[in-house]
Amino acid sequence: MRWIVPLMPVLALLSGCIDIPEGRSQRQTVRQSTSSWSVSRPQARQCLSQLGASRASFTPLPDRYFGAGCSTLNAVRLASLRSDYHSLSLSNLGPVTCATANTLAAWARYGVDRAARQILGSPLVRIHTMGSYNCRNIAGTNQRSAHATANAIDVSGFELADGRRISVLNDWNSGSVAERRFLRIVHKSACKRFGTVLGPAYNAAHRNHFHLEQKRGSVCR
Repeated sequence: MRWIVPLMPVLALLSGCIDIPEGRSQRQTVRQSTSSWSVSRPQARQCLSQLGASRASFTPLPDRYFGAGCSTLNAVRLASLRSDYHSLSLSNLGPVTCATANTLAAWARYGVDRAARQILGSPLVRIHTMGSYNCRNIAGTNQRSAHATANAIDVSGFELADGRRISVLNDWNSGSVAERRFLRIVHKSACKRFGTVLGPAYNAAHRNHFHLEQKRGSVCR
């Protein structure tokens, strides 16, 4: 069942990316199961309440351990986010942790939509992604990617109300002056919210997307 949370908090309703190493190993798990709902924990309830207050539409997911360090804990499936005036749809997005969803919601509203209206003259209506959860390692290492715990999202582009689609691949270097400025501003805005942000300026593997990672640290490239 999908929870569509407009204005009231959730508590009321309840009553292809190459990452950089994370710097510490994650606890390996060996069981593959669905556990009790994360919302039984106060911190999880608070996070879901915050996400509901942002007027996102989402479904809370049960905790799952897939083994080998891969899991989706306190995760949600996002159907849409909210800007100042409109609903924002999402493409290709799988499970994400609640904390990651909250950071994405704030960035989409205050960073991306407002920049689109101010720089490109049209509001944001859709964020295109290349996915979130993926049980895999950081390329070239034996360390799990943040995608393996649903703590990262790869954003490939943005769709505006006037029909324009701004692509990281096509417009980071070859777009109009306004499009290039927009992409750099939203990249910089993401750096203020996410722990790790990697884009085309980092390496060729990120030429077609922004890697947005919810973790402690301050990496902006």
